[in-house]
Formats: sequence, structure tokens, C-alpha cells
Amino acid sequence: MSEDSKVMDVLVQRSDKLAKRRQFFRSAGGVGLGLIGGTILGACGGGSSGASAQSSGPTDPEILNFALNLEYLEATFYAYATTGAGLSASLMSGAGTAGTVIPGHAVTFSDPVVRAYANEIAKDELEHVTFLRTALGASAVAMPALDVGYQNPNGAFSKAAQAAGLVPAGTVFDPYLNDETFLLAAFIFEDVGVTAYKGAAPLITNKTYLEAAAGILAAEAYHAGLVRTVLYAKGIANPALGLIASANAISAARDALDNVGNDDQGISGATPGSSNIVPLDANGLAFSRNYPNVLNIVYLTSAAVTQGGFFPVGVNGDLHMSA
Repeated sequence: MSEDSKVMDVLVQRSDKLAKRRQFFRSAGGVGLGLIGGTILGACGGGSSGASAQSSGPTDPEILNFALNLEYLEATFYAYATTGAGLSASLMSGAGTAGTVIPGHAVTFSDPVVRAYANEIAKDELEHVTFLRTALGASAVAMPALDVGYQNPNGAFSKAAQAAGLVPAGTVFDPYLNDETFLLAAFIFEDVGVTAYKGAAPLITNKTYLEAAAGILAAEAYHAGLVRTVLYAKGIANPALGLIASANAISAARDALDNVGNDDQGISGATPGSSNIVPLDANGLAFSRNYPNVLNIVYLTSAAVTQGGFFPVGVNGDLHMSA
């Protein structure tokens, strides 16, 4: 048995032993745990002591499975955008209920640079899914039902675009229409992934998994910076496209959903003509979100629910309720 397998067996045994204790703190399907997570992350890890929080917080497999749900979403979106097809069936199985996908279609890229970037990110996200599934082994959750479609005005992308004011209420937003709609759709996800992995960092107890999560965080930060840079550059080159204003509106919509406050920033700075490619707090640090607040964004609601938006029947795993 490999060392990683032994570590995972220990984690799973610990998870079983602490199940009853965790259930108490996860009252109402996750609200209690969300409050604990919010306390831990309130000041970039300050507040509660790490030991006491971790004793009642989520296990490493629960955290990695939550991340796997997000990676399923990103990988599926990029796969459709670049190839016109979703993930292979071999990457969809696992614990919980395997769902179906409301599909997208391939983008007809006009800018070769955007096409190259899209292909690169698609490859990275596919590798994230494969890596997390391998690390979790039999504990890996199945890919849940996903909505990455483009035809329904009540679909996830359309509702997100309507909330940000990119399209009028009741109308369709096609994230696969062209380079610009693709970039805006990618912007919805990438910043959220960065804050999710940053928020999970204080909760991961095994150093091997913490290092792996840090590696994925770095990759997601590169992706987010790339998307923000291209949007800003295209917005400056062609102001009529309104890309800077649209990206800033998406940021504001995320801020309105996550119940945290001002932890999101657009791609332009306060000074006219300045950029804001790297969104940071007053200490020059990236923002954190705990898992319930991440779910608020991908469920497209500020309410405490267990499904919605890009996950029509919710994510798989124990960490499934928004705040």
C-alpha cells in the first residue's frame, strides 16, 4: 500500500470516529460549520485557535471532495468551450449521485491568443479533476448534475448574467458565443476558485494535501490573473465592447451573493485608467471564502439552500449547504 493510501485510510477512519461530533456542529446541514469556518477565516486565519476549530471542522477528504465539485464545474465548462464535448464517463463516477449535464457548445474563437489560453486552462482543469479523484480514491464523489448550458433564459449562465446586468431579465446569455462572452463566463468562476482554496487552507490538516491544495490555488490564481488581464486589455483596446464594466458588474454580483461583504473586486482600479488585475485586501493578501459562501455564488443565491444555479441538485459530499 502506498504512503498516500495509508494516509487516506487514516483520514477516513478519523472521519468515521468523529462523524457524530461533526454532525452536531454541522447543524441544519452545514450552517453551524459554516459559522465556524467564517470565524476561522475572518482575519486570514486569525480568531479561533486552529486546533479547536479543526477538531470540530471538516475532514481533509470532505474539503478535497468539496474542491472536486468545483473542479468538475470548471473542467466541464472549459471542455465544452474548447472541444464541444464534456468530460469522459470515466471521470464522472464516485460516491453520491452522479448527475447529468446541461451542455454547452464549442466556442468559435476569433482571437488565437484567447483560443490558446482556453485550451491551456481546459487542460489544467482536467488535470485537477484527475488529481483529486486519484488522491481521494474510493472516497471521491461523483460528478453532480451541472448546468453549463446556453439556451435557457433561466439557466445558470443566463441568470448570472442577468444579475450582473449583462443582459436584460428573461433573456439568454450564451457564454460560448464568442471570445468576449467566453472570457466573461470564465471570470465568473476563476476568482471564486482562488478564494475557495485560500479559505480551505487553514482547515487542511495533512501537509501532503495542504501542499497539493496550495499547488491548485496557485494554478487557479494564474488562470484568474490571465482572464482578468485579457478582459482588461480587450476593454482598453475596444471600449465599445464594455468588457471592463461587465467584469466589474460580475464582481459586484458575486459580492452581493456571498454574504461576506467587500471581498471581491473588479478589474479596474479606483484611479481612472488604472488596472486591478490582482484583487487584494489592504494587507496585499488575496481574499478567502469559506465553503458556504462559495456555494452562495455557484448556487446563485444569498439564501441558505442546498442546490441551485450551476449545481441544479446541489454538490455531492457533506459540505453542501450555502450560508
